Amino acid sequence: MKKLDFNNDWYYKRLNESGTGRKVTVPHDAMCAERRSEQSRGQHNIGWFESFDYVYWKHFSVPAEYENGEVLLEFEGVYHNAEVYINGKKAGYRPYGYTNFYVDIAPFLEFGQDNEIRVIARNADQPNSRWYTGSGVYRPVWMYVAEDMYIPVNGVKIRTTGYSRKEKTARVEIKAATSLPGEPEITILDPDGRVAAEGHHHIFQAEISDAKLWSTETPYLYTCVVKFGRDEVREQFGIRMLRWDGQDGITINGEHVILKGACIHHDNGVLGACAFPEAEERKIRILKENGYNAIRSAHNPCSKALLETCDRLGMLVMDEYTDMWYIHKNEYDYAAYMQDWWKQDLKDMVEKDYNHPSVIMYSTGNEVAETGQKKGIQLTGQMTRYLHSLDKGRPVTCGINIFFNFLYSMGLGVYSDDKARKEAESAAAEKARKKTVGSEFYNTMAGLLGDKAMKIGATLHMCDVKTRDAYANMDVAGYNYGIFRYRHDLKKYPERLILGSETFCRDAYDFYELAKREPRIVGDFVWAGMDYMGEAGIGAWEYDDYAPADGESWGWLTAGSGRINILGFPNGEAAYTRVALEKEKGPLIAVKPVYQRGKHSPSAWKMTDAMESWTWPGCEGMKAAVEVYARASQVALYINGKCAGKKKLKKSCSTTFRIPYQKGKLTAVAYDENGKITGKHSLCTAADDTKLSVLPEQEKIHAGGLGFIQLRYTDLKGIWKPMEKHHIKVTVENGTLEGLGNACSYNEDGYWKNNTKTYYGEALAVIRAGQNGRVKVTVTDKNGEYSLELPIVDKGRD
Repeated sequence: MKKLDFNNDWYYKRLNESGTGRKVTVPHDAMCAERRSEQSRGQHNIGWFESFDYVYWKHFSVPAEYENGEVLLEFEGVYHNAEVYINGKKAGYRPYGYTNFYVDIAPFLEFGQDNEIRVIARNADQPNSRWYTGSGVYRPVWMYVAEDMYIPVNGVKIRTTGYSRKEKTARVEIKAATSLPGEPEITILDPDGRVAAEGHHHIFQAEISDAKLWSTETPYLYTCVVKFGRDEVREQFGIRMLRWDGQDGITINGEHVILKGACIHHDNGVLGACAFPEAEERKIRILKENGYNAIRSAHNPCSKALLETCDRLGMLVMDEYTDMWYIHKNEYDYAAYMQDWWKQDLKDMVEKDYNHPSVIMYSTGNEVAETGQKKGIQLTGQMTRYLHSLDKGRPVTCGINIFFNFLYSMGLGVYSDDKARKEAESAAAEKARKKTVGSEFYNTMAGLLGDKAMKIGATLHMCDVKTRDAYANMDVAGYNYGIFRYRHDLKKYPERLILGSETFCRDAYDFYELAKREPRIVGDFVWAGMDYMGEAGIGAWEYDDYAPADGESWGWLTAGSGRINILGFPNGEAAYTRVALEKEKGPLIAVKPVYQRGKHSPSAWKMTDAMESWTWPGCEGMKAAVEVYARASQVALYINGKCAGKKKLKKSCSTTFRIPYQKGKLTAVAYDENGKITGKHSLCTAADDTKLSVLPEQEKIHAGGLGFIQLRYTDLKGIWKPMEKHHIKVTVENGTLEGLGNACSYNEDGYWKNNTKTYYGEALAVIRAGQNGRVKVTVTDKNGEYSLELPIVDKGRD
């Protein structure tokens, strides 16, 4: 079927609002424009945004010649309870806010005439989520049209059935459905565009010579071109064989792979929930640069744009279905619909994922206490078997909070339908209460007791009792915060594959050392790889200068728990991760803000607030906590050439020195067990001169595309100055400002103004370019203006 862009010329407004509405292009997040206040019934979960029901509409025409053909619309994501009307008649409905869905609109169209589509997205039913959802049509919309001879949507399915490294050959099976009897023409093009195989069958077994295998290091992509009549479909795919068993763990093309993973939410920071391709690609690129080879789409199916990026960049994906089954975590969440819709939801997720080599696992849920109940254990098996019926080439897991299941069985805290209802009633009655961290029992306890208490709790015998039957009903056992169980359970369950489906940052080194010795520890997904909106404050280490103790509760916006902050800038925890996961040997240095005293809010989801800077003017003589990360036997720290101390690294890749701060050059030196130097790393103090560096992440920008501009206070040599606190304004000529903000979890201003404060001397602007010429960005602070211009190029040009 012919695929047409259906994203332009929409209008939207609140459902019961008068007026003509506002013109928008989708993806569009309506929640971004709403007020944040104590009146938010979703409260900290959604970043204190007020939320409403919305209607989107546009007028369009369909040629008369399609009257006897097919016309479908695909919505990649509408949050949520979407209703689709064509010319005033209801054509479709989908309650889940994160899945793509299709609507056959042909029976409702006036062919050759003007038509109207109206999409209602309901999000006034708060609370319905534990994180920022966004509202409205936040992912793309496509129209598919066809005459009588065509290839149906998702009608081409591709999988690798065999390969030989020695002979450099591979076998690929292509199944191509057609609307009428007749053989399709199938051509496979190699990564260089040359013909690799040709056939004329509905099921084509292609033999490919000189095969280039897809992997995280070499993400080669082939193109399958299927023609039937005048219809043509192109699907990219990778040649990769995935296997999992109790002996070798997970292998890709016969090679053992350890999943070094990061949990991510679906939002794109200052852009809200919108799934823009450039933002999805930037997210994955940054995660890969910081040592990760896999992502978990917590806790909902990811976007198509993200999957395409992961295919291209070589990032593995565990695509996850949902955060709840039939027990509510919030009063109005998806639990009310899940039992009626889970088969259709999973079918659409699989059809979205099937041809993507990056997708190597499905997860049926996250921290679903139902897995400790007889009904839930049966449902676990039902979903696993159903996914296998749709796709036998990928394993199935489910992230179970082991301690969580035990607490639930004891009737303690966590989630229940009654608790969700009572919390909603309490929130409505107590609108003015102050709150800086999540209200959920588990989050609160983890914040107060730290990560070790949670992991120790998971070792209790009854935790095993309340999870073992559910684990028997999946291919890979998903352990949320259960690393202290790994060794015990490897012995007790000799066939079990164990995945750290959600883990703490400080566990990265211990996990990786164990996984290198034991292939049945298949991977780890840290919470979280990148900071995200909502769950506001659960991972934040903020201080009074950025988050006043008497500040408004609605000022909290992000979780604050990312190894990479909400702007996409790596912090000290990212440096630790790169060393722990052997992306780098180190040493790397990070320093806790020298002038700060006391922690604003405790959190198990934050290992450290150290950052890679040795510029702390006015702090001379104050004790500085200097963290050094290295794969070494011993590290030494030097300040201005003088040794400030040496420490051995025993069963760790991290140590901390406490030394008086002084200006100059701070150097870490790493040594092996023989005393040989294996690496050095230095941080230098910035000079007294200060400028605002306006740093584009790309040299040019595509017409109508997004550009990311880093704003950072530095000296004239470009050395970062984190103690510079300023207010800056951004204007754009021949383009628009799509988002602007800083990385502080406490952020009353948000991301959708033309001005922001800096946070530790940094901010980020995201712009959208015009159609031609050059886009100009001007940044103004109290000292003057700073400008840059980027050339605009056509899409498709490098």
